[in-house]
Amino acid sequence: MQGGLRSILSQGSVIKNAVLQRVRMVNPLLQPVASSRFESAAPARMEEHGFESTTIADILKAKGKNADGSWLWCATDDTVYDAVKSMTQHNVGALVVVKPGAEKAVAGIITERDYLRKIIVQGRSSKSTKVGDIMTEENKLITVTPDTKVLRAMQLMTDNRIRHIPVINEKGMMGMVSIGDVVRAVVSEHRQELDRLNAYIQGGY
Repeated sequence: MQGGLRSILSQGSVIKNAVLQRVRMVNPLLQPVASSRFESAAPARMEEHGFESTTIADILKAKGKNADGSWLWCATDDTVYDAVKSMTQHNVGALVVVKPGAEKAVAGIITERDYLRKIIVQGRSSKSTKVGDIMTEENKLITVTPDTKVLRAMQLMTDNRIRHIPVINEKGMMGMVSIGDVVRAVVSEHRQELDRLNAYIQGGY
């Protein structure tokens, strides 16, 4: 998985180099002009258009009504069985855990991996074990804010070997994004950059 992510992250520079080489091959006499325009003016235009500027807020907006629905939540005193049932019903791999009666007060996170490692492997009962007994506690959580760039979020997730990351602002919990959400956003950015580079070559800039 990490190898695939590194490949995605390297696509931007590969595309730029390939296009620059193509410009030089098509008309060597225009090389100084083409190089100057590509290396100075074009990056500024790409920055303006948003290359590598997608944020976590953009991902949450794209997820729409599912971004911060009640299904993302469970309480510390819920049973693990109920938490896993909620994950299954809503096709998600993790739930944010809150303190009873305080939906914005994050207490931790519970994932499918927690269920497998701390319930199934250890032979415990999911119906008698509370979420608070197996969750990753709040003081150990890796989180992002709505303003975090997707590439930074990807780095945090791969470095810490996690697949889900809570989104928190000054008011509390906003939602959660998965590694799949982040990868799709990065791929989309690089696809958009390729389109802009094609437009540049064809005289669109």
